[in-house]
Amino acid sequence: MKKLLLLGAFTATSFLGYTQSIDQKVESLVSKMTLEEKAGQMTQISVEAFLKSTNGALNEPHEFDMAKLEEAIKKYKVGSILNVGGNAQTVDVWRNRIETIQKLALQERLKIPVLYGIDAIRGNNYTLNAVMFPQQIAQAASFNPAMAKKAAAVAAYETRASFIPWNFSPVLDLGRQPVWPRIWETYGEDPYLVSEMGKAVVQGYQGDGIVTDKYHVSACLKHYMGYSNPLSGHDRTPAWIPEREMREYFLPQFAAAVKAGAKSVMVNSAEINGIPVHANKHILTDILKGELGFKGLVVSDWQDIQYLYQRHRVAKDNKEAITIAINAGIDMSMVPTDFIFTVDLIELVKEGKIPMSRIDDAVKRILKVKYETGLFDNPTGNAKDYPLFNSAAHNQLNYDLTAECITLLKNTDNILPLSPGKKILVTGPSANSMRALNGGWARVWQGTTSDETEKDKNTILEAIRNVFGAANVQYSAGTDFDKTLDLKDAVEKAAQADVIVLCIGETSYTETPGNIGDLRISDAQIALTRALAATGKPIVFVLTEGRPRIISAIEPLSAAVLHTYLSGNEGGNVIADVLAGKINPSGKLPYTYPRTTNSLVNYYHKYTETLQFDETAGYNPQWEFGYGLSYTQFTYSNLKLSNTTLTNSKAINVSVDVSNTGKVTGKETVLLYVSDEVASITPEVKRLRAFEKIELQPGQTKTVSFTIDKEKLSFINAQLQRVTEPGDFSVSVGGLKAAFKYE
Repeated sequence: MKKLLLLGAFTATSFLGYTQSIDQKVESLVSKMTLEEKAGQMTQISVEAFLKSTNGALNEPHEFDMAKLEEAIKKYKVGSILNVGGNAQTVDVWRNRIETIQKLALQERLKIPVLYGIDAIRGNNYTLNAVMFPQQIAQAASFNPAMAKKAAAVAAYETRASFIPWNFSPVLDLGRQPVWPRIWETYGEDPYLVSEMGKAVVQGYQGDGIVTDKYHVSACLKHYMGYSNPLSGHDRTPAWIPEREMREYFLPQFAAAVKAGAKSVMVNSAEINGIPVHANKHILTDILKGELGFKGLVVSDWQDIQYLYQRHRVAKDNKEAITIAINAGIDMSMVPTDFIFTVDLIELVKEGKIPMSRIDDAVKRILKVKYETGLFDNPTGNAKDYPLFNSAAHNQLNYDLTAECITLLKNTDNILPLSPGKKILVTGPSANSMRALNGGWARVWQGTTSDETEKDKNTILEAIRNVFGAANVQYSAGTDFDKTLDLKDAVEKAAQADVIVLCIGETSYTETPGNIGDLRISDAQIALTRALAATGKPIVFVLTEGRPRIISAIEPLSAAVLHTYLSGNEGGNVIADVLAGKINPSGKLPYTYPRTTNSLVNYYHKYTETLQFDETAGYNPQWEFGYGLSYTQFTYSNLKLSNTTLTNSKAINVSVDVSNTGKVTGKETVLLYVSDEVASITPEVKRLRAFEKIELQPGQTKTVSFTIDKEKLSFINAQLQRVTEPGDFSVSVGGLKAAFKYE
């Protein structure tokens, strides 16, 4: 009889799920909630607050201190938990963790499941053995949103395999400040590229339905907005961004992702124009929830409400900080390890300092995401549903995506690909390091354990030995990233080699620990390069770096340069196959690679920043945004416009023929730029308005077409309106140009 009653209850619930809208369910649930339950829903606590430890170190594998977890859920009604709490855990530990949390939550009066969030930013990196794809900056170099969407879908699948439903990704910050230690977490410096990649990844994470299924997760756009452009280049330091510039460059990608259905947003930890964004009602409520019509939840970043008084000093204490942040539009506080937010929030509502209408709005947004993530129907998961976790198919996709990211920046006399039988010296601090391939957010926050956790994967050295034969490959580290080790050994082994593969760049880091005072590559790596160059042997640079470290002092000493960014667990295999010619590199730079430390100018610079007007320090990068070579040659011809006059009712079709005039199959990203010749706001020299990646066989020609409408020509004017002004424009593709007018 009990089974029949349970079945009947389940059937009735399922029926209501089909007949009641999510909004109706949310309204009904909120009407039954106490203030304490509402405050709990707005509280997010990091899991380490509930984990057992011994002598100050967390037990491995992680174990719950059940009394602490029960206090959080039963007493404080906590509605969200985040983080790994230390080292990555097995998928089984994760499943047990989520099941334990949800069992407690579903014992509560209203049976509201906990929303668990994690930074699975390029794969479920806090679960051991989950696939780790290239970091976002490398994926941007692929200029292939469709491939990034597939990777996001796999990341979602493997995250949900750990029964985790909420992913703090993608990062939609604009990567235009190369000193910033999180530029590698972005999709580069161009708003259009970031928008296209961001939309694709949101769709990959969330799937096609309003309610995510058991193979998808809720996306979280971060860090809304302007976080990536601190004046100093240092993380979480002040930015000065006029609102016109904010709307022109930093807002469009968030707007596009909101339109694509993203369910949550995480807020910029820093300040803009003297106002911390967690306190900025104009940005959080007027623009995000008002203009963009965002209906999901807005979550703070780590401890950032407390930081309003602890760091920013715009509040005198925690209660005032909470008042400012919640009234500004924050819906959920990443507290992160105690219940002071919950207690103070309840008091503030009772004191009338935060209206119940604001609380209800926040809780409705949170519950809406919980319903849309399917948590009320499926709060945990079924292990049998995820047979493809870390499967051969998922790892093959990782390889295929990585293959499209590697960017060839220099290839003097076609030294690459290397011919079989060459004697190779592999050297440099990143040659035998999985940490250098993966960067931060790799099993642990700073990525410091990758050499151990990913030891079954191939470093660059190991992969080169596999591809070229161990007998043909010698190794000498030469230097660490910041100090010389044994230059003599490296030089002696170079004398026996035909070619040197020099792997240089950065070790792993993220956020404030990654702040630097000098963008130049380290002195130790410069010393190694010069010592090797003195041997007269050709040197192939393999750059493994999150930021574009300045290498102008040593670039002339190289015969070839491969930029590999932070290429992930398949990076070693792919780099070796690129060196051997098994892969034809097709990546393009997603940012401007600077030549000097004080000329950090983006490609969409103004005319007064060009060499024509600033002969000594104008725009003259090492390599320009969109630059990337191939082992074949591509020729552009027959640039045609369907009309030379654009009107509101009639768009212009732009077509161009692209030919592979070389001897091997290759992929080429066709980039379309538009220049506004005269405007009421000083125009940029050019802006990317469309792109498409194509594959061509030797001798093959394809016609690539784009459509230009007035929206692609628009900009934010002095009145903060998006406008398209009549006048003269030019379009450029592959070095070809054509003029047109807008009337």
